[in-house]
Order: sequence, then C-alpha cells, then structure tokens
Amino acid sequence: MIFRLEIDGWKSGIRFSSAHILPGHKSCGVLHGHTYVINAKVYGEKDRQDFVMDFSIVKSLLKKIADRLDHKILIPKTNTFFEVSDKEIKVTFDGKKYVFPRADCALLPISNATAENLAEYVLKELLKEIDLPGNVKKIEIGVDEGFGQGAWIEKVIG
Repeated sequence: MIFRLEIDGWKSGIRFSSAHILPGHKSCGVLHGHTYVINAKVYGEKDRQDFVMDFSIVKSLLKKIADRLDHKILIPKTNTFFEVSDKEIKVTFDGKKYVFPRADCALLPISNATAENLAEYVLKELLKEIDLPGNVKKIEIGVDEGFGQGAWIEKVIG
C-alpha cells in the first residue's frame, strides 16, 4: 500500500515574502510581490517502524529553502531581460528600467519567476539536500502565490 504524507505550508509556516517581475506579461510585468507558501506531499510504503518518513526532516529543509528566498527579489538567471553584475541587477523592458542591489536579490536558475518554475526550483533544491529512504516513491511540491492559487510539480523516485 502507498501512503501519502502532506505538509501544509500555510499551517506549518513554510512561507516567504518576495517580489518579482515577469517582463512582457500584461499584468505581472510590473514589480509586485506575494506571500508564497511551500506545500509538500510524500508518497511511499511504510518502513519497519511504520513510517513513510519523518515529517520534521522535510519541513526543516523546506523552511531552509524558503528562508533563502524570504524578503528577496526573485531574479531568473536565464532570462535575457535581467543583466546581472557583482553589485546590482538591471531589468530593462517595455521602456522601463529597474536597478536592484545584488544583496537584495535571489538569483535563481530559472527562466521566469512563475509559480511553476518556483515549484520546480524548490523540488530540485529539496532533492539535493534530502536523504530519501528507499520506500519513498514520489514527491510533490506546490508553491502558492497566496490563498487558493499555486502550481505543483511531482517527481517519481526510482
């Protein structure tokens, strides 16, 4: 039998407040922010101690990832509208120009700071840092941009 563990980021306090810009998007092409929440689901069989895995391990790693993004401007590393230097990040499009101190930004290996890409980023970061037991079969990560809207990604393990 496959069991599902769920971590509700709203109730567990796995949140970060960040700003972003989606150049060229009609409504999201202006600097704006969200209170983001990271949710998780872990699927697997019970181990010898009748656990899929310890909730606290997943929660602490997700909080660590959220903390790295908290109160930052989310900058997509592979988007050509963003010019990155050691001291600042410039964004130029549609006659607008933003300049941010590098220290205020989280430079992410994504093409746009969408909920979909943030969910994928969080999943990849989690998988780098977690030692998954062999009984875990799948992980899902969701990133909400406020109540009632978010994006999910899943990864089948093994």
